Order: sequence, then C-alpha cells, then structure tokens
Amino acid sequence: MTPNPGPRMADGFRKRGGEITRIEAFVDAAFAFAVTLLVISVDAIPESRAELVAALKGIPAFAVSFVMIAWFWYGHASHTRRYGLDDRTSILLSLLLVFLVLVFVYPLKVMYASFMQWISSGFLVARFKLESTADLRLIIVVFGLALGSMGAVMALLTEHAWRRRDALGLDRDERIATRLHALSWWFVPVVALVSMLVALFVPALDGHAWTHGLGGMVYALLGLQGPVIAWRHRRLLEMP
Repeated sequence: MTPNPGPRMADGFRKRGGEITRIEAFVDAAFAFAVTLLVISVDAIPESRAELVAALKGIPAFAVSFVMIAWFWYGHASHTRRYGLDDRTSILLSLLLVFLVLVFVYPLKVMYASFMQWISSGFLVARFKLESTADLRLIIVVFGLALGSMGAVMALLTEHAWRRRDALGLDRDERIATRLHALSWWFVPVVALVSMLVALFVPALDGHAWTHGLGGMVYALLGLQGPVIAWRHRRLLEMP
C-alpha cells in the first residue's frame, strides 16, 4: 500500500507515515531498552560514597553512548515519517536494526568508557580492563562491526525508499534529499571499515602510546560527512 502524502514537515518532506505501526512501536521499545543497558549503575544502587563517585564517573561515557543510540533512533523515526513504508523489506531491515542495536550497546559502552578513561588519564575509570594492545584493537574492531552494520542498515532502508520513489510520489527536492540521506548513512560503514583495517593492520609506533588507538581516531573522519554531503548536494542541484 502506498502512503498518502500529508503536510510538509520541517525537513521538507511530505509526511507519509500515519499512525504508529507495531513494528515502529517495537523498534522504539528496543531502543529504549538499549538505553537502559547504558545506565550508569545497572547492577545495583550505590551503597557508599565511593560507589556513588565511581558511578558518577561513568556519566561522560553514558552521555556520548546515549547520543549515539539516539542518533540511530532518530534516523529510523525520521525515515518512517518521510516514507511511511510498511512492506516486508522495511520490516525485515527494521528488525535487523533492532537486533544490531541490542548487540551494539555493549561494545558502544566499552568503547566510550575506555576512551574517557584514556583522555582523563585514568580519572574516569572504565570497568572494562584493557590488559594489552590486542584488547584495544579487539574493542575497536567489534565496535566498527556494530556501528558499520547499523549504518549499513539505515542506508539500505533509504535505498529501499529510493527504489519506491515513483510509487511514493517523491518530488524533485525529496528525491535529492533521499539520495543525500543514503550517502550520509553509507559514510558510516565506510569509516568503520577503515577504522577496523587500521586497527588490524597498522602497527603502533614505539614510544608513542597514542598510536595504539589509531583505529579509534579514524572516526574523526565522520567530521567530513557534512562537507561531502554539501558537495554532493550542489552536484545534484546542477543536474536537470
């Protein structure tokens, strides 16, 4: 069934998503559950001042992880409002996203907790103990697999909407925006792949401890996402 376009939303798309479907509700619930797994002290309420301080030191890692989870949730929610697709492909990809976010939450928490411990010179202690460079590289690879997979699923959802562009009645601006959204999501698995390759195959430099985390530093390339999208936008506008 083809969604009927509604009024324009703030992002320029006509709203095609109507009432919340069962799969949307399930996705929302899964993301909410993933956030609960990130809670500062998920095991028990702190029973002493020392335990409270230790729990509070987890706030920065929790905050960054929360933003990452919220980014994907908002991406899926926006996709649903823009296209309103409820076919088999959309459902399967949404279920895959749910599976990945529940797997992703653990490497996400470990990655950012370890990062916060590193930049704070040990003040923000991570519960996960890094005993060797191999441990760090493993974290980076597992994180890359999870993040890259989630980005790829969002990109595939957008590509599916692109293939249905005629049935959805997307106008020129919506078609341009759809291509840009797809490119934006594809950017994530590409950077994740580069990060994993660096972590696995680029050796650290003797006497330079920071080079052990080069694979994680690759994610700074996500900052190029904006300029690349802007360049591609100009190119698409020039096309007839």
